[in-house]
Amino acid sequence: MDLEDYRTAFMVVSLALILIVVFPAVSLVVPFPSGVERFSELWVLGPNHMAEDYPFNVTVNEEYHVFVGVGNHMGYSARYMVCVKFRNRTQPLPNMLNSKSSPLSPLYEFQAFVADGATWEVPVTFAFLEVSRFDNSCLIRRMSINDVVFWVDSPSSWDSENNGFYYQLFFELWLYNVTSQSFQFHNRFVGIWLNVTAS
Repeated sequence: MDLEDYRTAFMVVSLALILIVVFPAVSLVVPFPSGVERFSELWVLGPNHMAEDYPFNVTVNEEYHVFVGVGNHMGYSARYMVCVKFRNRTQPLPNMLNSKSSPLSPLYEFQAFVADGATWEVPVTFAFLEVSRFDNSCLIRRMSINDVVFWVDSPSSWDSENNGFYYQLFFELWLYNVTSQSFQFHNRFVGIWLNVTAS
């Protein structure tokens, strides 16, 4: 080997050693893709803690039970808020394409701090306290969620195709943004359909 070959070998080895020494410090400042997808889960389970037997045909002054839960796979501990909302068939759901929450006001909210890789779950009990039925319409005036009473004044027309007065209880997931110091809709929601069968 001549002197030029030694110089090239020395430069390649030196550069490799510099990269090995500098990489840990650079990785603290510059995020490199880890190949792991970061996401959050949101689910609702029926009264037996299973994805079945959800309340559907509901009556006045009867309590119904579900469980709502969150799973954190964001790569860091996160603060979540779950907003409980109630709608008839004509009122808007969240817009997943535009990452916009439903404009309906939340009736009830849960907040939880969930460590990365952990889950959080809470029971939800709801009941309809005052319902008026007419020929082709139904009006839910009051309902309760976890023993807190809300005026909802939500009308529904008779659905002749599916034979019922349909409403939806749904849950939106919000994530706390440290930069803006506020909760932002996390583009996830789940819900259950309810048919008010008797007043």
